[in-house]
Parts: sequence; C-alpha cells; structure tokens
Amino acid sequence: MLDSRTAPYAALLLRVSLGVMFLAHGFLMKILTFGLAGTMGYFGSLGFPPLLGAVVALTETAAGIALVLGLWTRLVSLLAVPILIGATLQHIGNGWVFSRPGGGWEFPVFWIAALLVQAGLGAGAWALDPARLLGHARRPQTA
Repeated sequence: MLDSRTAPYAALLLRVSLGVMFLAHGFLMKILTFGLAGTMGYFGSLGFPPLLGAVVALTETAAGIALVLGLWTRLVSLLAVPILIGATLQHIGNGWVFSRPGGGWEFPVFWIAALLVQAGLGAGAWALDPARLLGHARRPQTA
C-alpha cells in the first residue's frame, strides 16, 4: 500500500537523484572532463561509431536536466534505459563491483532498476508539468 502523503516526496527524491547522477555522468564527466572529442574517441576505441559518444553524453545531460526539473519524467526514464543497457553490456565482462578495473556491471543494472521504478511512480512532488505550462489543464500528478 502506498502512503499518499509520502509517495510524491519519495518519487521526487528518486527523480532528482537520478537527474543529478545523469548530470554528473553526462555533463561533468563526458563533456567537461573528457570533452566531446575525448568521449567520441573512447567510444570509437570500443568499436562504436564515435558520434555515439556525443549522442550519449548529450542525451545523459538532457535526461539529467529533465529529471531534475520533472519534465516528461516517465518518458525520459524509459528512454534512458537503453543507454544503461549499453553500459551494462560494456561492463558485464569485468565482473561485479564497479570499482574494479574497467568497472563492474552492478551499478548500471541498479540504475536501470531505479529508472524503471521512476517510470512507474511518475514525477512526484514539485515537478514541472509541460501540459500545464502550455495552458492545458490537467490533474496534478501525485506520485
């Protein structure tokens, strides 16, 4: 049974935490630390099209912003899952524990689970509602 008094705030905490993680991973690490050229080079060294590195970095950054603000939370959460599936597949051969050389697979798998929970819960409290911002009345999302 969900507690309707706390569930919207639990969803908010999860949403903002996921958003901050995406900003740290996409914007701080891939864009500011390695740069788009470095990220693209890394993706190319793994056998992927280098452009995919830029797409992933920009998508993670956009997902982080959307989640922190509470914009299209369910959709963004679901659309981010394939990125984490790719990360899981990249790290699965390294074994358990993400601090191992090359990183383990448990962190991206947990991130997938958290995104799916967020998609199920919705945006929660203090989320921007694009429909309301565009003048389309809608029932507020509670969880």
